[in-house]
Amino acid sequence: MSEVLPDPAATPPQTARLVNLPNALTVLRLAVVPVFAYLLLHDEGLDDAGRYWATLVFALAIITDRYDGMIARRTGQVTEFGKLADPIADKALTGTALIGLSALGMLPWWVTWVILVREVGVTVLRFWVIRHGVIAASRGGKAKTVAQALAIGLYILPLTGLLATARWWVMALALALTVLSGLDYVVRALRLRRTSARAMKAAAARRSAAGSAGAADERTDTAA
Repeated sequence: MSEVLPDPAATPPQTARLVNLPNALTVLRLAVVPVFAYLLLHDEGLDDAGRYWATLVFALAIITDRYDGMIARRTGQVTEFGKLADPIADKALTGTALIGLSALGMLPWWVTWVILVREVGVTVLRFWVIRHGVIAASRGGKAKTVAQALAIGLYILPLTGLLATARWWVMALALALTVLSGLDYVVRALRLRRTSARAMKAAAARRSAAGSAGAADERTDTAA
């Protein structure tokens, strides 16, 4: 019988203090979302100064996303809270930006819905597999995050001319990476559900129960 190996994408649980710098940066990123929304939507998006400030807040929040994970890994401060709260903070920020841009008529609603459905779907999958492990971000997922951040930042800025046209192509790239990385996450989540230590233990228990039932049936047939 071939041995079922655990999914290498699932990271083992680690122990660390809940209150630490990486988690504080994640919470800070969540806290600035309302500030960002106000700056973006102020004066129905016609305030260029507000748009520039919104871009600055968005960029700083994205930078914290880059460094909270790096600090957590390098200092051994990875926590289950951070693993879950970090992507939620990212989705809150990008979701607010996308909805705000579409509400202002700067971005088609279908683009926003495609990205949001993917992001919410991945979050649901994270909770679906949480008892089996946490799936680490893939290269495609990281590229998606960078492309989305760049595209959204370009849309927040009050650009005109060639740059205003170029940002659509950046958003098109972000859309493609969003869909492809989402499909990859579905595949990895399903594999994790089959190959995690919890799944293998449950499978072994079922085989043991089936074997015991088979032995009991054999004894019954012999007695008959």
